[in-house]
Amino acid sequence: MATSLNISLPEPIKAYVDAAIEDGAYATPSEYIAELISADHDRHRQALEARLVEALKGDSIVLTSDEVERGGILALLRKKRQDRQDKAA
Repeated sequence: MATSLNISLPEPIKAYVDAAIEDGAYATPSEYIAELISADHDRHRQALEARLVEALKGDSIVLTSDEVERGGILALLRKKRQDRQDKAA
């Protein structure tokens, strides 16, 4: 389901988007913006996944609260940390 989002762009950026549409890279400004947002979301998710893998491998676990979805991942990381501490004791 699509919904609306109104945005304002500086003229040079709007011209750039219009040129991309004229070149056939995108059908509409909405398609262009949606692809940019999707790519940004993917980059953030991949960076978080890489940090989680490193945290699970390493001795310390450092994640900001906004990077952790409620409960599941945080609980897993706490358990891994506790398991390491129990083995070291």
